[in-house]
Amino acid sequence: MKFAVIQFPGSNCDIDMLSAIREIVKEEADYVWYAETSLEGYDAVLLPGGFSYGDYLRTGAIAKFAPIMSEVIRFATEGKPVLGVCNGFQILTESGLLPGALIRNKNLHFVCKMSQLKIENTATLFTNAYQQNDTLSIPIAHGEGNYYCDEETLQRLKENKQIVFTYAGENPNGSIANIAGIVNEQGNVLGMMPHPERAVESLLGSADGLNVFQSIVKQWRESHVN
Repeated sequence: MKFAVIQFPGSNCDIDMLSAIREIVKEEADYVWYAETSLEGYDAVLLPGGFSYGDYLRTGAIAKFAPIMSEVIRFATEGKPVLGVCNGFQILTESGLLPGALIRNKNLHFVCKMSQLKIENTATLFTNAYQQNDTLSIPIAHGEGNYYCDEETLQRLKENKQIVFTYAGENPNGSIANIAGIVNEQGNVLGMMPHPERAVESLLGSADGLNVFQSIVKQWRESHVN
């Protein structure tokens, strides 16, 4: 399986993402620069965290116009896996691939610490290696991680089981319904604020994020069995 790690000006978690795939998951991965226009040959796309374009206007608001994003949208429309973490989640909402928006943390401060997450849906290609209601320790690092949507959208997310991760216990940013990660209706696009790529081995303090990537690989291999 081959992953594309998209690099925008201001990305700073791209190295973590690439290393997690290559060194821990043991799959192929390449950097793909924002100015590229093709994702030919890739099986999954990863949008890493950081401060794309310096977070000018709004987080992710300029990145959505990057040339590669037209290809990411096509990739997602074809049902292929797309994972956006932190700034990547913000880019996915700005691009319309996921509903809602990420706004300033409720306390108006940047938050960087370990967070506790609850698995709400294991029937996705990103969570099939977890058990229902598993509690995970995965770090967060963001200033605009407060997920917001209107009541109609929230009800639809609940009915379609699109809420994949919620904060267990403390809600560090004020997200509505404690939301930490959601998928699109088709189930192939996941946005999450916590950083699974920073929790792929115990040396980092937790390996609870590893199954996000292993779930993607597992689903891909099962779908490519002859």
